[in-house]
Amino acid sequence: MPTPTADVVVVAAGASTRMHGIDKITEPIAGRPLLAWTLDAFARLRPIDRIVVVVPPGRVEELRGVPWMPSRSVVVAGGDRRQESVAAGVAEIDGSGATDDRIILVHDGARPAIGTVPIIRVIEATAVHGAAIPVMPAVETLKRVDGDYIGGTVERAGLGFAQTPQGVKLGILRAAYARFPPGGPTTFTDEAALLEACTIPVRVVPGQIDNIKVTLPADRARAASVLGADRPKVGFGDDSHPFGPGAPLALGGVEIAGAPRLSGHSDGDVVLHAVADALLGAAGLGDLGRLFPADGRTPRGIDSGELLVEVMTRARTAGFDVGHVDVTIVAARPRLAERLDQIRARIAEVLSVDPDRVNVKASTGNLFGMEGAGRGISARAVATLVRTR
Repeated sequence: MPTPTADVVVVAAGASTRMHGIDKITEPIAGRPLLAWTLDAFARLRPIDRIVVVVPPGRVEELRGVPWMPSRSVVVAGGDRRQESVAAGVAEIDGSGATDDRIILVHDGARPAIGTVPIIRVIEATAVHGAAIPVMPAVETLKRVDGDYIGGTVERAGLGFAQTPQGVKLGILRAAYARFPPGGPTTFTDEAALLEACTIPVRVVPGQIDNIKVTLPADRARAASVLGADRPKVGFGDDSHPFGPGAPLALGGVEIAGAPRLSGHSDGDVVLHAVADALLGAAGLGDLGRLFPADGRTPRGIDSGELLVEVMTRARTAGFDVGHVDVTIVAARPRLAERLDQIRARIAEVLSVDPDRVNVKASTGNLFGMEGAGRGISARAVATLVRTR
């Protein structure tokens, strides 16, 4: 089953009091603002619908205008305490007509290294259990400290360190807010603590060891070490096929009636072939011909979308996800200008990414070569992959 969709509230309304005067929201980490890394981790995921970014009241307009703010995000003002800031973000979602079953994620803006896998784990567990939280088990010996001396050893069995994103269905959160209003006297350090106070069970899923929360100045170097290893991997794909007998034309996963089919062992979809080769190149996983030989091992006439799904599965298994895909189609016929948005949406659907991660453009070939003469079509693709940790 596909992963359910969710909205996320990213909390970045704190005063950075422990950062010795450094504004951690916009502090550069591995070449980008800290908050940009955090938002990008959610913006690239297809299951994420809306991103509500909660910031200090005096910085709303400033941060709405930064170039790295995702296109489908909303920036709102936070409150004096974390729980009030979370409630402000939830209110933005609640006011849009969301139902009780809507999955809400709450994530610390200061956790820039969150990966795809724990996000998906939390969404899927929340869909089944109503609420979920990622936890890392305590593996070091814990000590209770009394002043300057050790007061005793704490049994670590059953203890864990809570992380974000934390997930909860909107109806459950509404009920919790009814019992403990966000502006009330009780302070909760995270959403799980609020639900605990309401005796609402919270499902635990495995956390991520390098899901670092930047709290102290020294944490910047740790986060940069993790994020610096995530420089995009780049791959290039190129494919061309002449027109052959039969119809319809398969291009970018879209069937175009009235146009001849491209010849080939599969359905001849040069666009999906180029994208697949670009992704395989970026991931260092060989090429499409080796993965799907043009012989009896690959069913004749196979839908190239199936090939691309397998390529993406292998890339994700290797620890990558799509950063961006850029495709150029060269064809004198058929006319493609009105088809480009449809092709772009279909590629995004096959890759399970947001359409913002895909760009498709076309050229007539200027009467040059096979494409310009109308005898066939070629496609070139450049893809970037990012580590999902």
